[in-house]
Amino acid sequence: MRLTRCAMSNVPVLRAPRANLTGFDPKAFAAAAGTPKNDPWAQREAWRYSGPFTRWNRFKGSFPGLGIATVAFAVYCGYEYLFLKDDHHGHAEGGHGEEHH
Repeated sequence: MRLTRCAMSNVPVLRAPRANLTGFDPKAFAAAAGTPKNDPWAQREAWRYSGPFTRWNRFKGSFPGLGIATVAFAVYCGYEYLFLKDDHHGHAEGGHGEEHH
């Protein structure tokens, strides 16, 4: 017997467990099946998770060239910051200087 609540009110109702019409008990089947001691497919499936197919290697191949591009961009930003100074910033007039007529 199990105790459930009625949908219309909050009164507990005592009900009998449902009858199993087929006679099949999935919990008993799972317990009886267990895990096999010698899985015949384990060796054939092992290649999927080793060598070039490991999770890290699959992730690493997702973004080809990202490392090289990041380093190249950082070098360019450093070069621009150190060597490419813009001499036109900071004029009080807001435009070109008086030497441009």
